[in-house]
Amino acid sequence: MYHLSKRYRYVITPFSSISLSDRLLFGIPKKGRLHEHCLSLLNGADINFYRHNRLDIAPVSNLPIALVFLPAADIPKYVADGNVDLGITGQDMILESQAEERVEQLLDLGFGKCKLQVQVPIKSNIKKVEDLVGKRVVSSFVVLASAYFEELDKKYLSDDQKKEGKKTKIEYVSGSVEAACALGLADGIVDLVESGETMRAAGLHAISTVCNTEAILIRNKHSSNDSLIAKITSRIKGVIAAQKYVLLNYNIQRHSLSKATKITPGRQAPTVSPLDNGDWVEVQSMVCKDEVAEIMDKLEEIGAKDILVFKIDNCRV
Repeated sequence: MYHLSKRYRYVITPFSSISLSDRLLFGIPKKGRLHEHCLSLLNGADINFYRHNRLDIAPVSNLPIALVFLPAADIPKYVADGNVDLGITGQDMILESQAEERVEQLLDLGFGKCKLQVQVPIKSNIKKVEDLVGKRVVSSFVVLASAYFEELDKKYLSDDQKKEGKKTKIEYVSGSVEAACALGLADGIVDLVESGETMRAAGLHAISTVCNTEAILIRNKHSSNDSLIAKITSRIKGVIAAQKYVLLNYNIQRHSLSKATKITPGRQAPTVSPLDNGDWVEVQSMVCKDEVAEIMDKLEEIGAKDILVFKIDNCRV
């Protein structure tokens, strides 16, 4: 059990009392689809911590930070209210908690990408989203689902239906949303889709997308820890860049250098170094990891030799 207070900031646990008054508080999803990605990100950013078994607070050993492990859905509110200074959560959670105007979104993190979609049974008579208007929908995202169907109700319900108070009925369920249609609880659902396996296994298919989402780094707008937040953001940005790029090293004859640098322009410019053989130079350049095989093929075609690829563990770009 823990308690966070804006004024005192302390933790009460069955095991110890940890003072947090001089630490930046960083909210991390305690489980779910974002948790493991966050741990990898923290490791890459050299944010070292030890989380005691069963405790949701972990002081960082090499920076004045304490990690607070929270449900991802709660992190936007904690950040907006100033209970924690910084947090990682999904874009969908920010929108669902209606905190988008009360937090500052610092960085798209590139993981946890999925879609919040309207889904219906494949064998139902509902073929498009307007067919679901006026019927029953269940979701864990009732704010987003309600706002989405409110607009559809305005557009597709007749004036007589509106006068009678007819509207799409949105109900909240906390888990196993995909089972609601099979149990007769709803005509459709609004739920997150990542790979689509769960949706297909439940006999559902998507007919509309409410929003796209991914993990976001957010901060409290009024935090006094600007310099430390900037340092953490820079480190995380470096980890993300390192995951996207590799360092390509190769030798090329001088007369082909202009062709080579068009293939590997780098983020700013490639590094070109002379070799003892005056007809040849060495080139180093950051290239997108997803494109490296094709780039190597093109370099080989213009005569590049000794083409090497190096993994980047971290960087600042």
